[in-house]
Amino acid sequence: MYQRILVAVDGSPTSARGLDEAIGIAKFTQGRLRLFHVIDELSLALAMNAYAGYARDWLNELREKGRKLLVEGKAAAQAAGVEADVVLCDTFSGSVHEQVTEEARTWPADLIVVGTHGRRGVGRFIMGSSAEYILRCATVPVLLVRAAEAETKAEPDAASSKLDLPSAALSFG
Repeated sequence: MYQRILVAVDGSPTSARGLDEAIGIAKFTQGRLRLFHVIDELSLALAMNAYAGYARDWLNELREKGRKLLVEGKAAAQAAGVEADVVLCDTFSGSVHEQVTEEARTWPADLIVVGTHGRRGVGRFIMGSSAEYILRCATVPVLLVRAAEAETKAEPDAASSKLDLPSAALSFG
């Protein structure tokens, strides 16, 4: 029962809630985690646009922030006594949901855990929902972890006031 748990992480508070849930499940089942972070074309475009005019190596910047996010997540799992490994996916060989479901298939995972922002209406139409696509395409059970009520209400203002590159690199919608 849920020995191999794939956790999609993007650096958002919702993703952190998902990681916490996955750690709890892994402790209960004596399972292990694989933390998975995707850098896709949209991530790169958002990072470049946010800092237009500055000469930088955007892909390496996103990779470094992704690595840091994964190391921090692995440390949290290990501090709870849960074995974890990490994968940074920067192959640009498909959408976020395709990369997550493919990783779940090839690893192979028994469960996928994804934080979801629970966007509705126009926000969902514009941003899409990788979590919904993962839920529809996955061949294993998927646990969707919703944002706390306060985070859901605060999200539009937070998104307009700052760009956090790790969370920009993978947003589950």
